[in-house]
Amino acid sequence: MCGIAGAAWLNDGRPLTEEVLQRMTDAIRHRGPDDAGTYLSENPHGAHAALGHRRLSIIDLSAGHQPLSNEDGTVWIAFNGEIYNYQELRPDLEARGHRFATHTDTEVIVHLYEEYGPDCVDHLRGMFAFAIWDENKGRLLLARDRLGQKPLFYRHDADRLLFASELKALLQVPDAPRELDPQAIDLYLAYQYVPDPYCILKGYNKLPPAHRAVWEKGHLTIDRYWRPPYAEPVIGDQSPAQWRESLRETLTEAVRLRMRSDVPLGAFLSGGIDSTIIAGLMQSLSEQPVHTFSIGFPVKEFDETSYAREAAEKLGTNHHEYIVEPSAIDLLPKIIWHYDEPFSDSSAIPTMYLSEVTRREVTVALSGDGGDELFAGYERYQAVKLAGRLDVLPGWLRKMFGWEIWQKIPSSGEQKSLPRRIKRFATALGQSPELRYLRWIGIFDRDLRDSLYTRDFAAQLDHALTDSVLLKAYDECPDRDFITRTTCTDVLTYLPFDILKKVDIASMAYSLEARSPFLDHHVAELAARMPIELKMLGGRGKVILTETFADLLPESIQTRKKMGFGVPLAPWFRAELKDLLIDSLLGETAQNRDIFRRESVQGLINEHMDGQWDHSYRLWNLLCLEHWCRTFLDDVS
Repeated sequence: MCGIAGAAWLNDGRPLTEEVLQRMTDAIRHRGPDDAGTYLSENPHGAHAALGHRRLSIIDLSAGHQPLSNEDGTVWIAFNGEIYNYQELRPDLEARGHRFATHTDTEVIVHLYEEYGPDCVDHLRGMFAFAIWDENKGRLLLARDRLGQKPLFYRHDADRLLFASELKALLQVPDAPRELDPQAIDLYLAYQYVPDPYCILKGYNKLPPAHRAVWEKGHLTIDRYWRPPYAEPVIGDQSPAQWRESLRETLTEAVRLRMRSDVPLGAFLSGGIDSTIIAGLMQSLSEQPVHTFSIGFPVKEFDETSYAREAAEKLGTNHHEYIVEPSAIDLLPKIIWHYDEPFSDSSAIPTMYLSEVTRREVTVALSGDGGDELFAGYERYQAVKLAGRLDVLPGWLRKMFGWEIWQKIPSSGEQKSLPRRIKRFATALGQSPELRYLRWIGIFDRDLRDSLYTRDFAAQLDHALTDSVLLKAYDECPDRDFITRTTCTDVLTYLPFDILKKVDIASMAYSLEARSPFLDHHVAELAARMPIELKMLGGRGKVILTETFADLLPESIQTRKKMGFGVPLAPWFRAELKDLLIDSLLGETAQNRDIFRRESVQGLINEHMDGQWDHSYRLWNLLCLEHWCRTFLDDVS
């Protein structure tokens, strides 16, 4: 795993110097502490490029220096990621006359580009973000993997294209603008992240998953090269047993490929279905006990260590268990700096801890990420199913029914999660299925956001654009049952913009490579074509996973309720985070930004402190935003 940075420009454009390129790669040293390299072209055709690289050595430890070129030095690459099928691709390339100088997966991409140009991405099975400079054509190709495991930021001006694995690298360029984008703030408050292709700063973008960008003669063209095939359901005589056989075979192969490594590897093991399956398949493919890792918390409702321990005992892994006392005060500055943009998924806190302790023993860890989205594992899909049954009623009747439920459920912030979820469910019954789902998953709905913003700030916003992120994803998902369309939407949005960003940044903060077999595109394509009846049955999700891999799953894990990977934010804000919260959100520094109305923020804090309602995730959202502003806008010399 690595970090990349660089630029492309024309003769009359602004060149990127060696010194600036070095500063860009130094800013992402954590992504690759083992080696560094740069390349600056001397192109006689009027276009120039600079490529920078930081390396975390995983494959061919002695010969993987980057940037790396083809035989005659006309094609250069800076690559971040892993290509799991590189050994299978190499013989064909050698038969076509390509000569290899290393045993790395990176060199395979270079020769694939020579054969197929930008279509080289179609042959890759892995996670990646890379830049290829074609000296002869004066062309820069940027590409990102299908499901969005590896990040790529860019800034395209009239005379130059800049790119990097992380935004902080782009900000090392002299005179790099740092102007806040109001629309990105609205997106962040709605979703708890800034979705691709948007960026928190004006003039910057993120290349979306499954996209490639070609810069040539100063022009930038971006296109999508892959979509999950939800529009291609398998209809016919394929039996459930045949689906299970295909799933077992495909996922096992995905795990086998991800166990290729020249450094120690292990697996995250939470004790849930997904991580237990991955650890179990790893153990079945290994002659030695696999190292597995879990963390626990002193707060019982956030601790899964007993399930992880039970899974490890059944599978026979070499299990490492750590009990941590999570501290948002201690981790907040680290989270803000590493995530580059405001990001308020609080499970980043335990993910950071897990990555830190795992890196003490191994350099690569496999995870179960993607199982919930691909196989309908989230409990909210049950709410989608229930609400769908009510959609036969007129909208006004659904709204009245929801109001009756709302009135009967208490509002106390100390209540259990089930009544809170029922109340949240009820508030959106009168809306369309798509807007209803947006209201359920959102942090601040449109009305709450409007109540927070100052008049001048609100005047700059387009709420329809914010809603459209989810609505456009629904439009891209085919006309199948609404639960399948919703899981498809999550695969296109929540999975890459939240889950995968969280894991990539947290793991790379400690120079740990995280690999996700469920995100192998062969597994994702199989899941996309699968009928929803195999994934959901009654009140249960991930049914086919449980049935297919029952031999790896302890009975208690097969039947347990899903537990989120979270931290006790609600009591924190009433205790150790109280002073920080009030000083940060109600102080003069925050108020001078003229984004939020002080009385509205004060109202949220009062309702939470008084126990009227649990606003912990909203307050964490605002707290992360304010401290991001202090780190990236205020603390700039």
